[in-house]
Amino acid sequence: MGKLTLSLGIIVVGLSLGYAIQRLSGAGLLRLPLSLENLRKQLQKTALLFVLPVTVVGAIWIVDLQSLSIVALPFIGVGAITLGGILAMGAAGVLRLEPHKTGALIPCGAFTNIGSIGALICYAYLGEKGFALVPIYKLFEELTYYSVGFPIAKYFSTMNTNQDTSGARLKALVKDPFILVAVSSVLLGGLLNLSDLPRPERFGIINAVFIPLGTGLLLVSIGLAMRFKNLHHHLKACALVSLIKFAIVPCCATAIAWSIGYGRMDNGLPLKVVMILSSMPVAFNALIPPSIYDLDLDLANACWFFTTSALIVVLPVLLMLIGMV
Repeated sequence: MGKLTLSLGIIVVGLSLGYAIQRLSGAGLLRLPLSLENLRKQLQKTALLFVLPVTVVGAIWIVDLQSLSIVALPFIGVGAITLGGILAMGAAGVLRLEPHKTGALIPCGAFTNIGSIGALICYAYLGEKGFALVPIYKLFEELTYYSVGFPIAKYFSTMNTNQDTSGARLKALVKDPFILVAVSSVLLGGLLNLSDLPRPERFGIINAVFIPLGTGLLLVSIGLAMRFKNLHHHLKACALVSLIKFAIVPCCATAIAWSIGYGRMDNGLPLKVVMILSSMPVAFNALIPPSIYDLDLDLANACWFFTTSALIVVLPVLLMLIGMV
């Protein structure tokens, strides 16, 4: 219960704090030294370029990377993202959605909150070793989003525009400092792991502070941009996306992980990580394609809020399930 309370507490406090700042600033009751958008970006830069890379290096340093089966982990991650997108496209057909709604629903099925909420849950439930597998699982996440997810969303857009071509996005992806830092931290942690150098004891203390801190900063940044509008109009779509996110995709990803022996590795640690990360809600990144391609942003926002709120039920179930592995 302590692990569950800590996880839910950080999520609720982070999102609530960000939303409270947004509302107070909008009402003129709080004066900020910079705009909400700039504040949001600064929080994300601090978390993604400094706090979380340190934790990734420290965690991967001590994880067991000897088994070749671990190479399959990022492909399971890509598979979960792809399956979610395909199922969301099917859900759009069942609901007979118009193209601009279909284009908004597909990223909701595919894009998953792995980096902030998923990483936090892995740390809270499984410790540093579980957290260390998160960047490996999500290794191809951004590449899949930008090279596949965004073009598919754009296909359903009513906009006739040539901006943001796939090639241009991929070039930007290669140069993106967030991607470069994330990959570098994984490689550095892997090199230290293979070097047999002992990790300083202080790293455990640093990670115990930095992992919740980094996640908290990202959650506050999300709260700064949260919107509550027309949620009741999209309940059927939200229910189908929840079925995809919390039942179908996790069952498929977990079955694959089990079949390649993850349940027998390190007391089932990789299997537990797959169970958690494949069961996470819609990522906030899913709101980006609708906003830039003139798709149904209200639908995407509703799915994000609905699935994130569902963690109140999902997290206790996950804790029970991983305890059975």
